[in-house]
Amino acid sequence: MSLSELRTKDVVNVDTGKKLGKVMDIEFSACDGCVQAIVVPGDFKIGGLFKGEKSGIVIPWERITRIGDDVILVQLLPGDLEE
Repeated sequence: MSLSELRTKDVVNVDTGKKLGKVMDIEFSACDGCVQAIVVPGDFKIGGLFKGEKSGIVIPWERITRIGDDVILVQLLPGDLEE
C-alpha cells in the first residue's frame, strides 16, 4: 500500500469513535524501511501558522487495529494523543 492510498483513508479511534482525520505523513525506520507510525493532523494553533509549523498526532504502528477500504481503525491510549 502506498502513502497516496493511505492519505485517502479516514483514521478513527475505535475506543471513542472519534474521527482523527486523514493520514498526512508516515514515519519509518531508515535501517529496515519498516513503517513506525502514521501522522494525522493535530489541533490548529494560530501561533504555529505564523512560524510555518505543522502540528500532528503521531500514532504508533502498533496502535493500528485494522486498515480497511475507507478507514484506518486505531486504538489509542491517553498518552498517545500528545503531539
